[in-house]
Amino acid sequence: MKNGVYSILKARFLVNEDATKNWRFIVFLIVLAILMIANEHRYDEKIFKIAELANEVKELRSEFVDKRSELMKLKMESTVSEKMKERKIFPSSVPPQKIEVIKPIEKSFFQKIWQ
Repeated sequence: MKNGVYSILKARFLVNEDATKNWRFIVFLIVLAILMIANEHRYDEKIFKIAELANEVKELRSEFVDKRSELMKLKMESTVSEKMKERKIFPSSVPPQKIEVIKPIEKSFFQKIWQ
């Protein structure tokens, strides 16, 4: 046991005759670790981007609600009548009437022939 641990600490497995197999495995592990680290960084960047976009969506939604309520307030009849009073235009005291236009019925070609 003492001899095995001592040989690992001295790194004799890297300089033996069959060291090329060990070096290949070590290089493979290093490349694999680098790929895993790069993948983790990319994953973290995407998570931060998603969080940032979610916050932006919340801000835009609240801004939309504010603007919509402001628009509803501006569209109210009382607000419009106040703005028109400044220009000396007053609301009508007579309610509007609906005008219906009756369109003459178009006769088909066969109905015109048979008359």
